Parts: sequence; C-alpha cells; structure tokens
Amino acid sequence: MKKISIFIVLSVLFIYTSCQTKKEEKEEIVAFEVTNPVKKDTALTKDYVSQIHAIRHIELRALEKGYLENISVDEGQYVKKGQAMFQIMPNIYQAELQKAKAESRTAEIELANTQLLADGNVVSKNELALAKANLDKVNAAVTLAQTHLNFTQIKAPFDGIMDHLEVREGSLLGEGELLTKLSDNSKMWVYFNVPEAEYLDYITSASKDSKQKVELLMANNQRFNQTGIVETIGGEFNSETGNIAFRATFPNPNQILRHGETGSILMTVPFKNAILIPQKATFQILDKTYVFVIDKNNVAKQREIKVAAELPNLFIIDRGLSENDTILLEGVRMVKNNQKIRTKFLEPTKVMSELDLYAE
Repeated sequence: MKKISIFIVLSVLFIYTSCQTKKEEKEEIVAFEVTNPVKKDTALTKDYVSQIHAIRHIELRALEKGYLENISVDEGQYVKKGQAMFQIMPNIYQAELQKAKAESRTAEIELANTQLLADGNVVSKNELALAKANLDKVNAAVTLAQTHLNFTQIKAPFDGIMDHLEVREGSLLGEGELLTKLSDNSKMWVYFNVPEAEYLDYITSASKDSKQKVELLMANNQRFNQTGIVETIGGEFNSETGNIAFRATFPNPNQILRHGETGSILMTVPFKNAILIPQKATFQILDKTYVFVIDKNNVAKQREIKVAAELPNLFIIDRGLSENDTILLEGVRMVKNNQKIRTKFLEPTKVMSELDLYAE
C-alpha cells in the first residue's frame, strides 16, 4: 500500500513537471513585434496665445474747446478718410477769422501807401520794410484763425471703424477731450510670444529669410480664412517670462477681426530628416523616456532617448536612436532589460500606416 502511494505521488509530480515544462516552452516561443524608426521630413504645428490689434488704432480728441454742435456718425460705423464726424460750434472761430482778414486788408492798404511814399523818397526803406513785415504778421494771424476754425470740424484721418462715442451733442468740450476711437482694420497685427529656445530654432533655420506663413485660430475655435505672415520680431526678451514677441500681419478684407480680440497663432515648424517612432514603443522612468533596442543576439537593451516633439501617436526623437536601430514595438511592460526574446519584425511603413497619423 505504501508503495502504491509513493507511485501515485511520483506520477502526479511527473505530470505537473511536464505541464510546467510545456507551459515554459509555450511562453518561450512568444514572438515580440519589433520594427525600425522611420527617418523622414515632417512638420509640427505649434500654437501660441495671441492678441489682435488693428494696424492703426487711435484716439480722436477735440483740438478746440467749445460746444459740440453735431455728431454725424454712429458707434461701430465704417467711415471713409475725410468724412465729417464731429462739429464744434464755430461762431467764435469764424469771428476771429473775419477779424484777422480785416486786419490783413488794412495792412495791405498801409503797405501800398508806404510803397508810394517810398517811391517818392518821402519815407525810408526801413518804414517800407516794417509795413511788409506787418502784412506778413497779420497774414499769419489769418492762417492761424483759419486753422482754429478748421479744427472745429473733425474728420476721419483714415478709413476705419468707430468705437464708442465718449460725448454727446451739446457737450461742452475741453481742448484735448476724448471723442471716440478709430480703428483701421484693413489689416491686423497679431502679437504672440515665443519661448527663447523656439526663437533660436527659428532665427537659425535656413528659412528665416523667407516669410513664415501662419494661421489664426479664433476664439470660436474656427480658423480665420486668411493666411498671415510673420513680419517682425521684438527687440528684447521679457525677463520675467523668457519670451520674445513676434508679430504676424493678416489681411482682413471682410472686417471679421476687430481690435482687441484674442486667438491662437498656428505656426508650422518643419523637421528635416526627423527620426519618428510610435509613442507606444516608449516607457518612462521618473522624468526620462526609454525604449528597448534589440541587438543582433535578440537581447533587449534599455536605452534612454530624448524626445524633440510630439505628434499624434508619434514621437520625434532628438537623440538616442537612428533609423538602423531595431526597437521593441509591443510588450514593453513584459520585457526586462538584457532579456533575450524571440522577435517578429514588422516593416516600419506598415507600422506607420496602422497609426492614426497626421505627419507628412
């Protein structure tokens, strides 16, 4: 009986060992998918918060004091250059002009009389010169009075859109009082701040001499229907943020954009001969990113990489990999460093085609 029991135990142990061996053999024949990085030209779209300004945005102020007699425009109205907008009561300035003109005529008569006397050697040349100087003086007063009178009518200095009216008809205006603001929205200046590292990449790129085209994402998350061009870069960095201001100019033919709006600038940044890998082939330890590189003996070696930029489902690699390396694509959580594995190679083009990509 004892011998039978020992026999049964040995049989069970043998069966269990056989099952474990078969299980281990089955695990050993699992093939992990591997591939190569792809080297190709691509581009990344970066967005920057922006402020939108009219190319000309000014305050219209009263140049003379007096009662506001008439307002011939309305808030939000589009006005043409030279169009009358405000009229200050001109009576006093008209009277001053008439007085100056009368004095001018008097001075002309005095000069004519002095000229006759000078021709007859009755008066000296100095008196004739004084008469001419007096005429010049009163003529200057005429010009000044005419200028003051002209200032009572305020006209649009350029085509543009009016802002709020700050005064009403009948208001007693002081010299320099704000009437409204006027914006020339035919073109818009869009300002956005760029970090120092990205500025250096831009300014040292081969395309820096060509005009960088950008797009504008408006506040309603719709793209503006015109393309802008980066025209200027600020002269200094903001010491607090480490950014520098860029300015892009957008045509605004339909007057969609207004002064003071906000949006986001979308700038396409090209990457020449970029090394691309699927994001799923990477893993992180603390703040570092790694991949498993498979050597010629099918041993998985953990390697740190530096990510330059991120695309949908892809990483652009700055350093750590070349297109000739073989990397582990699937099972990065199942493999250990220096582990020998069985691999199944997938063509990089096939791997990329199965991802939801937007890289070109």
